[in-house]
This record gives sequence, structure tokens and C-alpha cells, in this order.
Amino acid sequence: MLKIYNTATKKVESFTPRQNGKVGMYNCGPTVYSRVTIGNLRSFLLADLLKRVFSYLDFEVLQVMNITDVGHLTMTDEQKSKLNNPEITDTEIGVDRMEKAAKRENMTVWEVAEYYTKLFLEDIEKLNIGLPNHMPKATDHIDEQIVMINDLISKGYAYVTKTAVYFDTSRFPGYGLLAGQDLDQKAVAVRDDVEYDSTKRNPADFRLWQLNQPDHSMQWDSPWGKGYPGWHIECSAMSLKYLQQPIDIHTGGVDHIAVHHPNEIAQSEAATGQKFVNYWMHGAFLTVDGKRMGKSLGNAYTLEDVALRVSNLLALRYFFLTAHYRQVQNFTWDSLEAADKRLTLIIDFAKTCYLKSKGETKGGKIISVLEKKFREAIENDINMPIALAVLSELLEYEAAEKDLLVTLKQFDQVLGIIDWEEIEKCDLGMLNEINEKIDERNRLRNNKQWSESDAIRDYLFTKYLVQLEDRDGVTTWRISSTND
Repeated sequence: MLKIYNTATKKVESFTPRQNGKVGMYNCGPTVYSRVTIGNLRSFLLADLLKRVFSYLDFEVLQVMNITDVGHLTMTDEQKSKLNNPEITDTEIGVDRMEKAAKRENMTVWEVAEYYTKLFLEDIEKLNIGLPNHMPKATDHIDEQIVMINDLISKGYAYVTKTAVYFDTSRFPGYGLLAGQDLDQKAVAVRDDVEYDSTKRNPADFRLWQLNQPDHSMQWDSPWGKGYPGWHIECSAMSLKYLQQPIDIHTGGVDHIAVHHPNEIAQSEAATGQKFVNYWMHGAFLTVDGKRMGKSLGNAYTLEDVALRVSNLLALRYFFLTAHYRQVQNFTWDSLEAADKRLTLIIDFAKTCYLKSKGETKGGKIISVLEKKFREAIENDINMPIALAVLSELLEYEAAEKDLLVTLKQFDQVLGIIDWEEIEKCDLGMLNEINEKIDERNRLRNNKQWSESDAIRDYLFTKYLVQLEDRDGVTTWRISSTND
């Protein structure tokens, strides 16, 4: 049975979906104002990994991931100077990231959103991160957000000021419990957002709809006047449109535990009167050379940077799998290059098994003793380091190539580190020449014609990357991208 760590209860729990055999999952998606960093990609990989695990365990998965293309705010240096003000909370200061990017790129905000959404989709495809069933954009769901805000106002959970519509946190018992905070603590929990509004009833109240910003590029009519939605409301409105409540599982980065996810819980449960999410799953931060990742530090690397250092972009995916998702993972170029080398070895193994099986898996059997270990690893809070250890066992396991190939394909349903279309491009026609050359080399070795036999060995490696191994009078071969 699958067990996962639930942030809401701070415990590892057995996973039980609301509907037998089916899972509804929501993942916080990107804010499309710049290219995603490798830190962002680690979070998106967690969602992909979780979906793959559910599918491996025979669940039918309905996955939703949003695209934030409006309302996400960040601080300027001047605004950061206000942080010593205890009245400033999560939604108190900042500038819209989309507006800022539009000025930087000399584009409209709509063009910025379209451009970086395209790059995001390209990046996740390169990391073999599957698309969700639904990927709704905030700007395509303004009506749903307005309806939800209006509902919150009518139920007494939200109020209108001259600058915004706010959620009244004092009306929601247990606000902030996901983060282990109470309202007094939230009053000093500062984050990136908008200008302080002295008309707020409570310091922790957060913005649902921004008003009276005539210069803002993205604006819509609403019952309260022209404006645009706050960051948090989109996730609630869109998740509840596409998924039934309570949602089985909601993922995101640990940076969402303090603010974004408590706000989602508050507004969703206030609007519907039902529990919002049963299981909360959060991925830890990625550091770089032992330091936090940040553009100001020059280490907010993207997939473009990674492509310059590895032979296979899936090496980054493999690297992410080497650490547990709840463990802070430290990225270095050396560790990435080591992952690249290890992945190359795994791919060579896959090619060897494919060729020796003549491209056939029919009749191959999953190696049950290894599959049992692999399943136990992924069911234990998705322990990918242990799963990779089982993969290493497979690479050394003595069995028929068809069995090895079938088992590897089975594991890769979760791992997602092998491009099987590339494997299947291996030329099966090379098998005849390999076998003929090995026979010829054996005759030469029997005649002690060492230089001629060595020439055949070198020929096979140069032409086919075939490495020969002589053991106990028997010659075997394997694909090896390095002549070791």
C-alpha cells in the first residue's frame, strides 16, 4: 500500500483516495514571466513522479496543473526595505511579475505569457515530464474566480475596500494550520506581494481582487469595479472546476506551505463548506553549491545551462531522483556530470538488452524479486534513492536479456529516464556482423594472433560501440559508450 508524508498531519500515512481506484491531483504550475529554473523543474518532476507512481499502482489519475499568467507579485528593492514593518504580510508589497517581464522583454503581458508558456512546455517535454489532463490558465478562468469571490463576500468571508477585495482571515477558524501558524504569527510572516492597505481588517487578510490600478495591463470588469485577481484565488477556482472536493492530493514546493496553500485552504473551504484537500505533498528546495538559488547570485540555472554540460538532458531528471523529494538537494556541476555518466551506462545496458533480445519482449518475464523491492521503495513515501538502488541491482543481475529488458521497461514507467524510441533505433542488422567478428576473433586468439584479434576488438568498438569481455574462455559483448 502506498504511504506518503502528509504535510497537513506531519505524518507518513497510508494513501486512501476518495473514490476507489481513482485519484484527483492538483499541482501548482509555473508563473510564466521568465524561464523556469532547475529548482522549479524539481518541483514539477515531483508531480510527474507522483502521477507515474499512481499509474504504476493501477490508479486512474486525473491531474490538473495551473498556468499563472496574472496576479503573481514580487518585491522591488525599495519595497524590501519595508520588511521591518510588522504590519506587512504576505500580500502587502510588490509589483506584478507579468508587468515587470513585459517591460524587460519589450512585449505585452499577453505576449510574455504566451512566450514563456511555450518555453515551459518545451522544457518539461525535454525532461520527460508528462502533460496533465488539464492545464488551465488563470486568464481563461476569470469568471470562475469572480463567482467564487462573490460567494465569499455573500457568506461573510470577504470584504471590499477602496483598493481591493480581501479575505477575512479572522472569520476562518484554523487559518494557517497547514504551516503550523496562528494569526498572530501570520501578522509578521512577510512575503512577496503588493502595497500595504491600511483599510484591511486584519494584518493576515489576503487579496482576492485588486482594484483601482488603471495603469495595469490586465484588467477585467467585476461587481466591485475594474481590476484583476490575486494570486491565490486562481488555484482554488480552477482546481474546484476540474476536480471533485475533497481533492485527493495537492502538491507544490515547500515555499508554498507558509502562505499560498493556507490561503487556498481558507478560501476554498469557506466557499464550499467542505474539506479542500485530503493529502498535501511538498517538495524540498534545491540549493546550488550549498547556497540558495537566486538570480542575484547568478546560480538560477535553466535547462539551457544544463544542455551545455551534459550529453543527455534526462541526466537532470536522473540527478533529481537520487535524492528523496523531502530532502534538500544540493546541485553541483560535478554531481550533474556524474548523473550523466551513470545514465549513459543505464542506456547502454538498455541497448544491449534490446539488441540481444532482437528487439523482442514477447515471452520476457518481469524479475519478481527485483520488482517487489522496487514496488516497496516507491510505496514507501516515493523513495527514489532506494528505487535507483534496485535499478543498480538489475544492471548486475544474471538473467535472460528479454527478462532484463522487460523489467527495465517496467521500472522506467516510474523513472522516466530512457528514451525508448532512441533505443528502438538500434540497428538489429549489426548482430550478424558482431557474431561473425567474435567468431573470427576467437579463431585468431586460438592461433595466438593477438594483434589481429585486438584489431577486431577495436573495429567493433569503433563501428558499433561494442565492448568485448573474455571470461573463462567465453567472449561476451555489450554496448559501451566509453571504451573501459
